[in-house]
Amino acid sequence: MGIQDIIEGKKQWRAHMARVKALPPDYQIVYKEIQRYFFKVGPIDLHDGTLLSGIVDFFEEGVAAGKGVLELIGTDVAAFCDDLVKDSPTYADIYQESVKGQPGTAET
Repeated sequence: MGIQDIIEGKKQWRAHMARVKALPPDYQIVYKEIQRYFFKVGPIDLHDGTLLSGIVDFFEEGVAAGKGVLELIGTDVAAFCDDLVKDSPTYADIYQESVKGQPGTAET
């Protein structure tokens, strides 16, 4: 990854966050919770940017339709996130696979 890639990535991230900041406050709060959840859970394809930008697209459509954020995702943010990445491998999955069968680990 060259310096130009890093600069372009930062530009894209700033543009993405500007879209988030343009959302109503309740949407921003929920977006930040989703972002925190994904950074913790670590879906492998998070780095390509399509997951988070897709959520912003979805939220922008909800705002345009006059819906509240909880009308779109429900009251359980974690369940919404889990449903989005249910078929995607996560870094947690990779870690679990790496420790399976190692001496001193219990398999369930």
